[in-house]
Amino acid sequence: MQRLTSSGMHDARIVAEECPVALVYDGTTVAVLMATPTDLTDLAQGFSLTEGIIRDIGEIAELSVVSGPDGIELRLWLRPDAGRRLKERRRRLVGPTGCGLCGIDSLREAGRIVQPVEHWVCLTSEQIGTAIAALSDTQVLNHRTHATHAAGFFEPDRGAMLVREDVGRHNALDKLAGALAMEGRSGCTGAVILTSRISVEMVQKTAAIGAGIVVGMSAPTALAVRTAEASGITLVGIARGNEFEIFSHPTRVSSLTAAERP
Repeated sequence: MQRLTSSGMHDARIVAEECPVALVYDGTTVAVLMATPTDLTDLAQGFSLTEGIIRDIGEIAELSVVSGPDGIELRLWLRPDAGRRLKERRRRLVGPTGCGLCGIDSLREAGRIVQPVEHWVCLTSEQIGTAIAALSDTQVLNHRTHATHAAGFFEPDRGAMLVREDVGRHNALDKLAGALAMEGRSGCTGAVILTSRISVEMVQKTAAIGAGIVVGMSAPTALAVRTAEASGITLVGIARGNEFEIFSHPTRVSSLTAAERP
């Protein structure tokens, strides 16, 4: 795309794409998100998991990505038990910005506490710094556009970090959830690393993934901290390299280096 710089020069810039993406279950639209049109199968599966529509991806009988003139439909057909549960919930999540709460018809649902997560992983300050650096280094789309969020899954025993990007922070985390489910990886084995602020929905989705630690480059909200405390999640915010603040369950973060730990 051509742009005009402040110096009056014409230049080319790559800009991030976004388009309406509809989540359609058993023929009924349940949510419409503004999303980056990549990794859409991950988005469909991850959204279904983190919003509690399915319990595991085996409950999806069929999934197809259908492009149209007005956007993209992610069409999911659920197995009978999951389909019945969805109908019983009678929730509407339709919202123009994919905020994660638009249209929820219950105040209780908006502040839901997920089953407390298991505690398999502890991190050192050094490892948190490594995870932040790895997430920054692997944001391919953001390096080109400067317009996207990223969510990564960091496992201390693995060399690579699984990362998904999107213009929407919730979408990036849902894509990550779907990618983890596709690979059969448990959230218990690592930590969720975010480029965005940590709002309550991001904590709820982290809990649905099963991760016991969430690290964000920005600050959390007060409700996010309370939800993390209740869900058994260690919430680390304002993470800049090895510098960060711990807002809940601090015992899972050690100041020792990996070599110093017993």
